Amino acid sequence: MELKICHLYPDVLNLYGDRGNIACMRRRLEWRGIGCAVTELPLGTVDDLTGYDLFFIGGGQDFEQTVLLSDLNAGRRDDIRAAAEDGKTFLCICGGYQLLGRGYRTADGEWCDYTGILDFVTEGSRDRMIGNYAFRLGPESGGGVVVGFENHGGRTRLGSGLTPLGAVLKGCGNNGQDGTEGVRYRNVFGTYSHGPVLPKNPAFCDGILLSALVRKYGGAELAPLEDAAENAARRYMLNRLHVTE
Repeated sequence: MELKICHLYPDVLNLYGDRGNIACMRRRLEWRGIGCAVTELPLGTVDDLTGYDLFFIGGGQDFEQTVLLSDLNAGRRDDIRAAAEDGKTFLCICGGYQLLGRGYRTADGEWCDYTGILDFVTEGSRDRMIGNYAFRLGPESGGGVVVGFENHGGRTRLGSGLTPLGAVLKGCGNNGQDGTEGVRYRNVFGTYSHGPVLPKNPAFCDGILLSALVRKYGGAELAPLEDAAENAARRYMLNRLHVTE
């Protein structure tokens, strides 16, 4: 078995160690004897997305996101939408997550059209939501508790037909008001969690990988790994946040 991973916009969307999620996914596949090929597609790269199994989009500031608009309008928007609707797996962090929505209104009032894959909008604010946080995944994503780091001014509100990735246990999540964090749509995982999020949340990482393997091969199992160090880091942060599972 092998997964082909596409890292979209690594040159402009890579805040707070988000690239580490790629390293984590690659290593957890290799430890199990599963092949992994990673291709980076920077801004302006022309490439067909149909050959990839899993897509990663990291986070970026408002400026970096507006820089991407011309590339999205040149056809990448349709490519991303087609891949998501085809059941391909996506992990999108912060700014990458916001790109999945209908648009973003900056703190200065500028409206930016995004992919429109999912029915949500994000409103920018100069008051940022910053800090370590924790959320519980919904049952369709395994139900476990994830720890991460958020730093965003955007307030995301999901449309009525969308399912959040999880429920906030400590921190702000999507908007600091409704208790939701991220979004889950088919095999699309959107979250505000930097860190990178996957190394200290191995079960969450494996759930994402498994979704891509099942989509590609029709069925798959992941052999257990020795995750003592990863889970110790996760428990340490849960204790700091005074969160119990």
